[in-house]
Amino acid sequence: MIETTIALQEACEKLAQSDFITIDTEFLRETTFWPELCLIQMASPTVEVLVDPLAKGLDLKPFFELMANTAVTKVFHAARQDIEIIHHLGNLVPHPIFDTQVAAMVCGFGDSVSYDQLVNRIKGVQIDKSSRFTDWSRRPLSEKQLDYALADVTHLRDVYLSLKEQLEREGRALWLTEEMAVLESASTYDLHPDDAWLRLKSRLRKPSELAILKFVAAWREREARSRNVPRSRVLKDDAIYEIAQQQPKDTEALGRLRTVPKGWERSSSGAAIVEAVNTALALPKTEMPHAPKHVHLPEGTGA
Repeated sequence: MIETTIALQEACEKLAQSDFITIDTEFLRETTFWPELCLIQMASPTVEVLVDPLAKGLDLKPFFELMANTAVTKVFHAARQDIEIIHHLGNLVPHPIFDTQVAAMVCGFGDSVSYDQLVNRIKGVQIDKSSRFTDWSRRPLSEKQLDYALADVTHLRDVYLSLKEQLEREGRALWLTEEMAVLESASTYDLHPDDAWLRLKSRLRKPSELAILKFVAAWREREARSRNVPRSRVLKDDAIYEIAQQQPKDTEALGRLRTVPKGWERSSSGAAIVEAVNTALALPKTEMPHAPKHVHLPEGTGA
């Protein structure tokens, strides 16, 4: 496993000699807003590497330079969260990319097909999933865990080549290019707090409810980011929906809501919520939001 910047530089130079590389990451995000990168797996047709981003003194600059190398196609499976991490840490979006989950959908394998299902259907290989729930932040990792992690990119090479050939044979390559444009756009990952309400699966339709939804979701987004905790640790989605519907104009009314923890209304957060509600309701009707159409946002971002 690569643990030094020099070794990473050498590996990235070798990987850059190929016209494509496969990539996967392992991370933790159960207790944080921003995912903690714990492992990077990469492979080309001739090189296979594991990188320990937790290694003391390791500089990921060579990795980010490889991600920015437009001569090398970066192949992921279900790329959104991997790219989100790269974008957050390196302030860049890999380009060009190929998402095998999206490609599989275009090729008729069904929606959101898993990596192990795709490997089995294309290669006839059954992946050992016993290490799936590994705590990737722990060191040392066992040989079995490292083998499992590496398999996430070694089989992906054949999956990529098979799907790429099918797309070209069936004249569907352009379809994938259109889908990849969303994943390659920085705006997909630069979610402004004022747009946080767009990721909520709400059935609210009244402009006043949507205005409150927008203001409260924006407050939660900023709070979660500044504290680096999951959104649900700050305020659960159900509470935001109820606040938007019931529209509590003071802390006493907020405290009567079923989804608000007892006593929470007396906290500074409770006061901030009431302020957000009143600010939203004070908007002119012409400035209140309308129910949005479907918006492409990163799945699982800072859950």
